[in-house]
Amino acid sequence: MTVLVDTPMWPRHGTLWAHLVSDSSYDELHAFAAAAGLPARSFDQDHYDVPLERHPQLVALGAQHVTGHELIRRLVASGLRVPARDRGALRH
Repeated sequence: MTVLVDTPMWPRHGTLWAHLVSDSSYDELHAFAAAAGLPARSFDQDHYDVPLERHPQLVALGAQHVTGHELIRRLVASGLRVPARDRGALRH
């Protein structure tokens, strides 16, 4: 059971963004995000979008920093990845 965060590299709203995921369950992910004070609106079907300035805090709270490639590989392996074809159809 691990919460993962990748390198902030996705530009939007004047900052860079990272992704926060769990490789075991959405419950673990939501609990971690709540403990970190992330707003529910930052959840996007299988991950939380997190701004650059929150990244160090998430790592300090126990999120494992990984590359974007590793994050996706482990999310897919966990069975929690929402495929692109299903993204418009699902809302958690």
